[in-house]
Amino acid sequence: MQEIFGDLWAWYGRAIIAITTGGQVGLKGTCSMPRGCARQARERFPDLPARLGRLIRKHGNQVFDLGNGIVSFPVERTPFEVPDLRLIERSCLQLKALTDRNGWPLLILPRPGCGGGGLSWKEVRPLLKKHLDDRFRVITLPEDAA
Repeated sequence: MQEIFGDLWAWYGRAIIAITTGGQVGLKGTCSMPRGCARQARERFPDLPARLGRLIRKHGNQVFDLGNGIVSFPVERTPFEVPDLRLIERSCLQLKALTDRNGWPLLILPRPGCGGGGLSWKEVRPLLKKHLDDRFRVITLPEDAA
C-alpha cells in the first residue's frame, strides 16, 4: 500500500476507484450515499445508488465491482453510526481478493472511515497496511493529511 495526495477523481479512467460506502438501502431500493466520495460518485453516476442497493439487498454489505471502473468499499452499516474497524478490515480482504481475481494493476482508495466517518488515520492505516500490497494507493487531499 502506498499513500498519495491528490483528488480521487483525477485517477478515474486510469485506475480502479474504490468508494467508501454504507449498507443502508432505502424503501426505493437505493443505497444511501449521503457524503464524501460516495456522494461524489452518486452525482457522477446517477444509477449507482440503485445498482449498489440491488447488490446489497441480494448479497449483503460487501465489496462489489459496480462497473464504470468503480468498486464499493463498505465502512459502516448506516450513515448514522461510526465506521466499524472490523468491517473495514473485512472490506480490505474482499477488495484484495476482487483485485486478484480481476488482475487489476492499480486501485485508488480514499482513507476509509477517516473523512466524514470521523475515524483516525492512525487507527485505520495499520489495517490497510496489513492486507493491501503496492497495487493499492490510499489517497487524501493535502489539506486532510493530518
